Amino acid sequence: MDNNIKHDLVVPNEDMISIVGTLLLVLFIVSATFSVEVDAQSCRSSGNIRGRKPPPAQCNRENDSDCCVQGKSYSTYECSPSVSSNTKATLTLNSFQKGGDGGGPSECDNQYHSDDTPVVALSTGCVRAMVVDECDSTMGCDEDHDYQPPSRNDIVDASKAVWKALGVPEDNWGELDITWTDA
Repeated sequence: MDNNIKHDLVVPNEDMISIVGTLLLVLFIVSATFSVEVDAQSCRSSGNIRGRKPPPAQCNRENDSDCCVQGKSYSTYECSPSVSSNTKATLTLNSFQKGGDGGGPSECDNQYHSDDTPVVALSTGCVRAMVVDECDSTMGCDEDHDYQPPSRNDIVDASKAVWKALGVPEDNWGELDITWTDA
């Protein structure tokens, strides 16, 4: 065994610490930027549909719903933003009752639901509410969707009961920026 092996110990000086710190900061910024770009790119429009003019009195304007515009291009989505501890979305007012602006029966249970029942449809709750539907961001401008455009991919449709439970004054019902998490 050779006891004469020399070991060099490098003691970092202030310049070296500054350079390493700067490199770590640059690496963090690059990785954070890449992460944000990947997340933003992970849910892009998957296509478009062309608006059709609804037959007379067929577009339900309840709750200030929009009607499709003849020839207008509407983006469709087959994805929703990633769920995190603070997912941003837009809460919208929707009627899940038969004849309401929600269109056909709910996707999950093929039933209509009273506006007095706290229910939501997710495209992407926090009042306890039964999820009964999905906001349709892949189709629209047809009879099943009350001739309304496809939903954006960050929408949470909520019944009147949910808006009441959240304590939002009725004159503010319609759209509300929210943050939610998967519990």
